[in-house]
Amino acid sequence: MGAHSASSRAPLEAVLFDLDGTLIDSIELIRQSYAHTLRAHRDFEPPMEFWLQGLGRPLRWQFAHFTQDASEIEAMVATYRAFNLAHHDAMVTAFPGAVAAVQRLHERGVKLAIVTSKMRAGARRGLEHCGFGALFEVIVGADDVSDHKPHPAPVLRALEQLGVTAERAVMVGDSPHDLASGRSAGARTAAVAWGPFPREQLLATEPDWWLETPERIASLG
Repeated sequence: MGAHSASSRAPLEAVLFDLDGTLIDSIELIRQSYAHTLRAHRDFEPPMEFWLQGLGRPLRWQFAHFTQDASEIEAMVATYRAFNLAHHDAMVTAFPGAVAAVQRLHERGVKLAIVTSKMRAGARRGLEHCGFGALFEVIVGADDVSDHKPHPAPVLRALEQLGVTAERAVMVGDSPHDLASGRSAGARTAAVAWGPFPREQLLATEPDWWLETPERIASLG
């Protein structure tokens, strides 16, 4: 594992990023939004382990664990999004060093994409609020694909839009779902150490790179 083991392969032309927990520190906002929704609809306070299992998966997938009633799922999604939107700007920041590191990749001509399980509009808001501006030419959100991480479809969609083959791309993420999606699409993977998932869960996916700090993002590409 690591940059040395990947160096003999095709040179990287593109870096694909998960968003929440990878580039922007929105984890506490997500946790509070999720807890608020379950208290409102189920009078249930989810333990950390329960909440973490669904992190990085689409909201409808998460709330389907509590009800199969489509209208109730939509109501839960609406409750979540209203809380999230109301508190977004006050609670979300870029991880220190992440903007500068992505900027360096951009300046070197590396193609950049976001592959997220949140809606594309929400992803754009987070990127702009946190200072990433127009660095990403492609954003693939939950509303762009029918199958979601850990399925390869979101990564494959991003690669198609970038015009890059999988063997010349790396998927960067903080969750096993991100890494599984990238790996199954045929891309290399990079796990980040600053997200909420335990280190052993990420290392179990055998990522090609292990990034200890956001600054190390710039070493890709």
